[in-house]
Amino acid sequence: MIKKRNIHLWLPNIFEFRGGIQVYSSFLLNALQTLPLSFNIEVFLKHDSSLPQNSDVLIDLDTQFHFAGAWPLFLRSPAFATQILSSGLRQRPDLVICTHLNFTIAAHWLKRLAGIPYWTIAHGIEAWDIKRPALKAALHEADRILAVSGYTRDRLLREQDLSPEKVSILPNTFDTDRFWIGAKPSYLLERHQLQPEQPVVLTVSRLSQNESYKGYNKVLEALSQIRQAIPNVRYILVGQGDDRPRLEQWIARHQLQDCVTLAGLIPDSELCDYYNLCDVFAMPSHGEGFGIVYLEAMACGKPTLAGDRDGAQDALCHGALGALVNPDDSNAIAQTLIQILQKTYPNPLMYQPEALHQAVIDRFGFDRFQQTLSHQIQQFSNLIQPLEVFA
Repeated sequence: MIKKRNIHLWLPNIFEFRGGIQVYSSFLLNALQTLPLSFNIEVFLKHDSSLPQNSDVLIDLDTQFHFAGAWPLFLRSPAFATQILSSGLRQRPDLVICTHLNFTIAAHWLKRLAGIPYWTIAHGIEAWDIKRPALKAALHEADRILAVSGYTRDRLLREQDLSPEKVSILPNTFDTDRFWIGAKPSYLLERHQLQPEQPVVLTVSRLSQNESYKGYNKVLEALSQIRQAIPNVRYILVGQGDDRPRLEQWIARHQLQDCVTLAGLIPDSELCDYYNLCDVFAMPSHGEGFGIVYLEAMACGKPTLAGDRDGAQDALCHGALGALVNPDDSNAIAQTLIQILQKTYPNPLMYQPEALHQAVIDRFGFDRFQQTLSHQIQQFSNLIQPLEVFA
């Protein structure tokens, strides 16, 4: 009979908090569980404490979950490290996959102790300008590094002097069933006192003082110039965080209360409606590893603006799917948004919602994500050749 191979998957969390790394981790787990390959999966979650009753994460009967989230925060890291290392030594999996770079150090220890190969995922800022010797050594000993964008891959190769054969690209994906083209929702028009024909610029982002690289500050700076060309423009900023008080003061100081709406935290069920409410999605960041929100906006058929200095270049296919600008140049941001809203920006695809919707699914849909992952797994010879054992 064929003995199933075993994969240990080390995740920060996927149920109780849903940031970019968590969403990517969920899709990776779903893809692994539905690949046409025979192996068992053991999932180790650092911050989650139990399986939820309802989740969009695929829960396969052959997948086992282990939780460290019940430990107090100050004990959680050593408890999680003990859990993953002891389980690894006891079960001797054929492969460990870490979806957060910090876990790579423990995977390196496991490889040194028991020869267990490991992969790790490189997302964005956590993979740039790495100085920690232990993490640098762990990256060099990794059997494969999957970067979410060509930008992150290029930085890793340049900064860490890694072999190009070691680092591959597995781009972000998104839930294609949740994002579709629709009319501007009447309840949101009423909520925000908008006219159906009124131009709306949208950003969806955490409002964190530590994440000013998202670029919403530059959109705010560009608004005065945009209003000269399009007086009734409205900027809606969806998200919450500790930067909101500063933003409120800035908006009041520049007398932009009548054209800026801080929508705050919204339910997931309204996210697609907000994309459909806008006429252009704008997040001119300079520190994104990729940016799933760009894919979601384009799946709703919306023209999209991003910065040209980070992983957003990959999400917009280097300008084939949207507009890339210098994220530090508020004048360039203003002029580009004016062009987009006036439908004069020189990219016809941005004004063909159905074609844009299909293009982003073709390039970044879950099927493409799964195919790319399957190719990577099949290249890993230990998982290709099944072990035959006889009873």
